[in-house]
Amino acid sequence: MTENLPLHPAPALSVVIPAYNDAQALTLFLPSLCDFLAAQPGQQEIVIVDDGSRDALAEVCRDYVSRLPENTVLRLIRLSRNFGKEAALSAGLAQAQGEAVVMMDADGQHPVAVLAEMLALYRNGADVVAAIQADRAHESRLARTLKRRFYHFMQDTHRYELKPNAGDFRLMRRKVVDALLALPERQRFMKGLYAWVGFNTVYLPFKAEVRAEGQSKFNYGSLFELALVGITSFSQKPLRWISRMGMLVSVFSLLYGCYIVVDTLFFGRDVPGWATVAAGVMFSAGLQLICLGVIGEYIGRIYEEVKQRPLYVVDETWHSKHK
Repeated sequence: MTENLPLHPAPALSVVIPAYNDAQALTLFLPSLCDFLAAQPGQQEIVIVDDGSRDALAEVCRDYVSRLPENTVLRLIRLSRNFGKEAALSAGLAQAQGEAVVMMDADGQHPVAVLAEMLALYRNGADVVAAIQADRAHESRLARTLKRRFYHFMQDTHRYELKPNAGDFRLMRRKVVDALLALPERQRFMKGLYAWVGFNTVYLPFKAEVRAEGQSKFNYGSLFELALVGITSFSQKPLRWISRMGMLVSVFSLLYGCYIVVDTLFFGRDVPGWATVAAGVMFSAGLQLICLGVIGEYIGRIYEEVKQRPLYVVDETWHSKHK
């Protein structure tokens, strides 16, 4: 293993790439990225986070060392298992040493050509340059609808704004990276954290490329789990809705009870049959179970936080020697 020595001077740009079973995609993506970095002034750095891959990703990184540009160092961070993309991004940010840090996917969907525009905006004073997918035609209509509804639900314009279609493809100044790393939470929803820390953010539209290799690791199940983390980490709306729903049901129950009493005492009519009562009981029981489930999600997040387990575990840190 190559000795893990500090790099001097600090690189001007660090490119953080979380990867999970993306060995083949990296063989196609790294050449174009290195060509871009070779044309940049100063030292550059590529930080690849192996998020518990079961393919030859580590071997691909080591084999590529001989083809690195003179001004570029490749750093590999191997996690002990698959911790998820949010944790892998955090591991990469913690290891990146550049004054500017950009995050890109290993599958090649984030165009290298957009980096030039990002750097230009960064040099003009932007603290964060976030790329926004201008066209999501590759996604199904259901996926686009669910994501649009999610972002609409999550908006909190009084404090911060979660920009729709602004993902992890973004360039950040060192002070922004330090602010993100200072946040202690373990249930990390990175898109929310980007918005929460603030800073001068410029949004840059782009069109995603076709995947270089393989298929997306995100299915509806994993996206739903990520959405739950985002909602329970950044929104109290579900809890407020439960309170309002409880008050509404209580008011209707009180009014209906008064109606039954008045109807029986003053008009001598019998209390309606068991069907009404049974329907009311089942509705109330279902509503309570839903409310308990929502509260349970929040309690589960608290449980994960108070255990104070690390966000990820690093198995190995390796980098090529500076040429």
